[in-house]
Amino acid sequence: MKHKSIIIIGFILFILTGCMYPDEELTQNQVPNDIQLEMVQSAVEKYKEETNGLVPIKTKDSDTPIFEKYLIDFSLLKENHLLTEIPSTAYEKGGVYQYTIVDPEENPQVKLIDLRTAEALRKVNVHLEHYRSKHIYPPFDKKVGPEVYTLDYKKLGLDAPPSVISPFSQESLPIIISSDGQLYIDYRKDLQEALNEYKHDYKEGDDIRFLLVEHSPFVPAYSLPYTVKNNEPIFLNE
Repeated sequence: MKHKSIIIIGFILFILTGCMYPDEELTQNQVPNDIQLEMVQSAVEKYKEETNGLVPIKTKDSDTPIFEKYLIDFSLLKENHLLTEIPSTAYEKGGVYQYTIVDPEENPQVKLIDLRTAEALRKVNVHLEHYRSKHIYPPFDKKVGPEVYTLDYKKLGLDAPPSVISPFSQESLPIIISSDGQLYIDYRKDLQEALNEYKHDYKEGDDIRFLLVEHSPFVPAYSLPYTVKNNEPIFLNE
């Protein structure tokens, strides 16, 4: 009987261990890895040297927003033997990040897009599309900038104002909507912290989102341009 109990306990531990491993692996894929970033950065720089200034990116439309425009094409790096494997944190390997390039022509820097923010936007957009199927205009609420509004979350059937977790601060950031019905992440909270914390020479009219990029492995994807006025972030009215 004692022997049977040991076997049963051992089997339970085996099952529990087997169940835990994928979660541990998944967690690893959700944490930015400096070594992997440096590895990809090095591969991108070598690729540019070997191809007379080209960068390994996927083809995107010219009007694609700047931070989502230059996604890294890992197949090009592998074909040129500059990368043996795709980083485990990359979307292509089941991770939650897209690897992208900032300033591809002058000084290509490898950065990350946190796709969990994209998923949060997608979920809200499902509610928005359902609402738009029955109404002419989106459920605009308060105006927060030129042709930018918060959402009337109750009309969308949500329990609270929609938000995402910031990859920069891990704080909650609002989801906002433009007059043409596009959803965006409002990074003003993160930008204000950056303006207060870091020295900079940005002036009104400049896109201050790059201040976040300079001091983080991430980019503020799915956002509208911002500038600074009286040391506060405001929407850049282009």
